Amino acid sequence: MNALSPFVHRTPIFTSETTNRIVGKKVYFKMENQQKTGAFKIRGATYKIMQLKREELMKGVITASAGNHAQGVAHAAKKAGTTATIFMPVHTPHAKIDATRNYGAKVVLTGESFQEAYEASLELQKETGAAYIHPFDDYDVMAGQGTIALELLRQEDRIDTIFVPIGGGGLISGIAVAVKTINPHIKVIGVQANGAAPVYDSFQKKKPTNWDRVSTIAEGIAVKQPGKSTLPIIMKYVDDVVTVTDEQIAASILYMLERGKTLIEGAGAASIAALFAYHHHFKSKHCGLIVSGGNIDLDEMSHIQKLAAMNHVGSESIAMNS
Repeated sequence: MNALSPFVHRTPIFTSETTNRIVGKKVYFKMENQQKTGAFKIRGATYKIMQLKREELMKGVITASAGNHAQGVAHAAKKAGTTATIFMPVHTPHAKIDATRNYGAKVVLTGESFQEAYEASLELQKETGAAYIHPFDDYDVMAGQGTIALELLRQEDRIDTIFVPIGGGGLISGIAVAVKTINPHIKVIGVQANGAAPVYDSFQKKKPTNWDRVSTIAEGIAVKQPGKSTLPIIMKYVDDVVTVTDEQIAASILYMLERGKTLIEGAGAASIAALFAYHHHFKSKHCGLIVSGGNIDLDEMSHIQKLAAMNHVGSESIAMNS
């Protein structure tokens, strides 16, 4: 964690008496939406790039991303003095595309999903020999993401349960290993959108399960295949995986705007949605929530408001209607 400290923020934790009253627990929001580039991904990207040798950096780096990893890699590459080429799905929010370009990276838009962008990026990597910075399926990337847990448990050492959003599994893998190393009694609960839940299926079936198609407003966790390296870690260290609906995610985005005066994206709201939906199912007195990012396309807010209304959720009744 000390190696990363010059390059990333030590993000704050946010508490809310209203949330505590609704769920009957002390809740601590780990605000990675306030991280550099607006999401946790800069941690793993920076740590990975720090491991590269000079001759590797001279060839540049390449990756694929739904948005937040792209910004993390672009920022870290600029700091390291190397070039970055990043493949992104064509429907990635404009804010994430523009931010990635503003950090100096070359952006290639291709494919309908992360998986298609990923496959295209691998082809170019073979041609150029650039170092590949995988968004989740890399042990150095996981280690970088795990620093979130180290920070959180230093900020609040009474935490007994942590909810973590899952896309490909890099974030929860790093967090779970760090948490269980510090205190194996802390529960780690993974969260997926029900329209993009291959890790949930894999966890329940106890074998890798891929999806042909994913659909969710939480594009940051819209991944069709669990990571080959992350899934075994999830199976070993994560206590449970749950799913939430887009309506619940949308309601949680609005809840944080109303109660926290803070803007979060769909992936970042997944852990909050899970708390409201499942708080009766988990015995916890001090619950941590990983708010993974805040890079949301403001053009989507009207759609998010409509989805939230379908959940019949207000800031006081969000738990009761989950």
